[in-house]
Amino acid sequence: MNLLVTGGAGFIGSNFIRQRLLDPTSAPDRIVNLDALTYAGNPANLADFASDPRHVFVHGDIGDTALVARLLTEHRIDAIANFAAESHVDRSIDSPEPFFQTNVIGTLRLLNCAKQHWSTLPEPKKGAFRFLHVSTDEVYGSLGPTDAPWNEECPCEPNSPYAASKAASDHAVRAFHHTYGFPTITTNCSNNYGPYHFPEKLIPLMILNALEGKPLPVYGDGRQVRDWLYVEDHATAIWLALTRGRPGETYNVGGLNERTNIDIVTRICSLLDRKSPRPDGRSYAVQVTHVADRPGHDRRYAIDSTKIRRELGWSPKEDFDTGIEKTVDWYLTHRSWAAEITAQRYARERLGTRG
Repeated sequence: MNLLVTGGAGFIGSNFIRQRLLDPTSAPDRIVNLDALTYAGNPANLADFASDPRHVFVHGDIGDTALVARLLTEHRIDAIANFAAESHVDRSIDSPEPFFQTNVIGTLRLLNCAKQHWSTLPEPKKGAFRFLHVSTDEVYGSLGPTDAPWNEECPCEPNSPYAASKAASDHAVRAFHHTYGFPTITTNCSNNYGPYHFPEKLIPLMILNALEGKPLPVYGDGRQVRDWLYVEDHATAIWLALTRGRPGETYNVGGLNERTNIDIVTRICSLLDRKSPRPDGRSYAVQVTHVADRPGHDRRYAIDSTKIRRELGWSPKEDFDTGIEKTVDWYLTHRSWAAEITAQRYARERLGTRG
């Protein structure tokens, strides 16, 4: 398989590429990694594969139709995994337009190029081609405390500009399958965490701020609930959906780990107290600072992963306790990775949290 991965220098995309290249049983022959390197894209995420001939990095935008068309033909692409997206809720509230430009128009242009490429393929390559679109649970809206988790039949009720742009892209992907017979698959995941997570997101922000002696900002009462999915488990689910999923289907991918934001922060403080204690001996919890809640903050997300478990045999390997400890350990041993991003990418920008 020759695979085009869009947004492959970002958090989830780079973990997916890393997992595929390190798997000796099912590694693609070639992965073409197309990334625009906006604020969250970082070539350092895959620096150890820079000389690997199976990994071809291309700096470019999914909305550049000439570039995408050339890559599809030149590299004889057999499948596409579309991770490319603007994904930070706070940024979408401050400035919605870039989210619709990338997530909606960019996805539409990518779909058009991919459909044209697919239409020229001979059988059996045409029958085997797949376009996998990576989306989010946020398209479903917000749940009450006792509501059942979302399944694939739940309606889209997005509540932020980010979620609305992703819902629109999901609809475009669905429409291309039903209108043209184009073999698309969509995955909607819960909150990811793990190595290479951009430092403005909740978990890495709390780890890094704690170590730097900065406040740990928690929105409102901190009782917002999210389902947390370790990124490597998500990467495995994407590969299964891409290689074994049914065209036209949507698969929800959740971690079965519902936690409140304040519980997440408390757990991180506890781990750091043990692994890297403060010089004064006090708990990192003293740095927790409650700040004004963000506009339209969804109260609870939860995913029902029954379908992907039943049809594709997927289940997460990490529970939250094992996953969060691995994540804290990774950031403790990769302080220079985060420091470089902080210094070069967004030192003068407002920090926020996803949650």
